[in-house]
Amino acid sequence: MATARRVAIIGGNRIPFARSGGPYARASNQDMLTAALDGLVARFGLQGEQIGEFVAGAVLKHSRDFNLARETVLGSKLDPRTPAHDVQMACATGLEAVVSVANKIALGQLEVGIAGGVDSASDAPIAVNDDLRRVLLRANHAKTAAGRLKALAGVRPQHVVPEIPRNAEPRTGLSMGEHAAKTALAWEISREAQDELAARSHQRLAAAYERGFFDDLLTSYQGVARDQNLRPDSSVEKLAKLKPVFGRGEGATMTAGNSTPLTDGAATVLLASEEWAAQRRLPVLAYLGDVVSAAVDHVSGDEGLLMAPAYAVPQLLDRAGLGLGDFDFYEVHEAFASQVLATLKAWQDPEFCEDRLGRSAPLGEIDPAKLNVVGSSLAAGHPFAATGGRIVATLAKLLAEKGSGRGLISVCAAGGQGMTAILERP
Repeated sequence: MATARRVAIIGGNRIPFARSGGPYARASNQDMLTAALDGLVARFGLQGEQIGEFVAGAVLKHSRDFNLARETVLGSKLDPRTPAHDVQMACATGLEAVVSVANKIALGQLEVGIAGGVDSASDAPIAVNDDLRRVLLRANHAKTAAGRLKALAGVRPQHVVPEIPRNAEPRTGLSMGEHAAKTALAWEISREAQDELAARSHQRLAAAYERGFFDDLLTSYQGVARDQNLRPDSSVEKLAKLKPVFGRGEGATMTAGNSTPLTDGAATVLLASEEWAAQRRLPVLAYLGDVVSAAVDHVSGDEGLLMAPAYAVPQLLDRAGLGLGDFDFYEVHEAFASQVLATLKAWQDPEFCEDRLGRSAPLGEIDPAKLNVVGSSLAAGHPFAATGGRIVATLAKLLAEKGSGRGLISVCAAGGQGMTAILERP
């Protein structure tokens, strides 16, 4: 079997993330993903070229989005002969798309590919209820006009009530925020600690924009040039004034300020073999190392919905022969400040590490100065499938700026899943 090749991360491009119901309210998943893709294509001079593959996904999809990645290619500046397919892994979709492309490059099946992700909370699908759906299907199958009218005569007033999408776990009925509130309570995560993390995320993202960090990672879209959720003047004092939106009673600590808002946006990443990059004289930002996914039983067990990365990272470290402190940067997706803090606390907890991870000692601490150094989802927003691409491109550029080093990615996802990865620059 051939030796796996190194997978180079050449660059990324995304559109600014916007709050649900805001400037992208009338933009579809395909519109936004095409904008992010064309920005990447323009940046690296790929107009009219056929690349190996485009892999992308979305969490909130209409039936018309059944072939989203391929339709995006057909509407883009890429050669229409570029093959494409969809992936979906909830909030880890963008990272899973990166891994899908990277694996084919590593095996020599591709020389170059693009990964992407997009989501529109503004354009979330609203379905008809099952009773009306059955009536409409019977009408569609009818052979005559009389048959169609007979089927439609079965419509009742209660049938026209639509099914409004709810951000809830199918097997528990609880929203992600409600699950996170339970985890925050179990791990005794304070309101102040959550607000501190959230304020720092906004401050760091604002500073990164000011120094031009995102100039070659982002293209404006529909008049928006920066992430709309960003609050440069955010502070612990301001966040402390917000009322809890998840949890109950005095133990409720999660607010709109220390939780990610519903967001619209798209992101893409260009990956290639070293040979392809050299032929194009394109500098390599970083290389994708090992990847580990994990899942927890949040239904019948006592695990937190978003705690899977707490299990995936130790496996990743063991396979790589590394310790938790052996990284220059840590990109931990901020679905909620409480979820980040609970994960960090678990790695420091002797009982958790022994009972759940089978380790004789805690995994260790992460230096806050190395955690999400240019801000993360609490400030930028979280269009579910776009977050992975944003994180990969961000970390790759951080490593390129430093000149060498290693970074750790951790992304929690709905369904009790998590995905982690290592990026390196020798």
